[in-house]
Amino acid sequence: MAGIGFTACNSRAAREEAEAKQAEIQHLKDSLTIDSLKRAEIAEQEQEEAKQQAQQASAPSQPNGAPSDVADDYYPANEPAAAAQTASAPEQKKGWSSAAKGTAIGAGAGAVVGAVVDKNKRLRGAAIGAAVGGAGGYVIGRKKDRESGRVQK
Repeated sequence: MAGIGFTACNSRAAREEAEAKQAEIQHLKDSLTIDSLKRAEIAEQEQEEAKQQAQQASAPSQPNGAPSDVADDYYPANEPAAAAQTASAPEQKKGWSSAAKGTAIGAGAGAVVGAVVDKNKRLRGAAIGAAVGGAGGYVIGRKKDRESGRVQK
């Protein structure tokens, strides 16, 4: 009986010791988690402060202490600068030029006509027709581009 009682006491002591170690480990994990959350929060605050300082440094000073986002609406002195910025960059026309369209259409039509005309050697006729048609289409399209102002003389 004494052996059973001794073993029971030892197991209870060992259990209590293990629970104490487990609680200590859990407390350490919790404190590390809290510390990392605090560090993350401090880092976020520092980033926000740096962002605000950068915005303040890049914002031009406005008369009467007006914020820069409101200044464009209320101060007409800023309008000529904005107009000059948009006027300096000419708008590029999109799509094919008339010369490119003329070349493509002329080459296609010339190839068909050349193949029909030269019945013995259709490939040779198509090649010659495409070259002649493409050149003619380019000349006509380039003239249209000059008239529309897309190309300078």
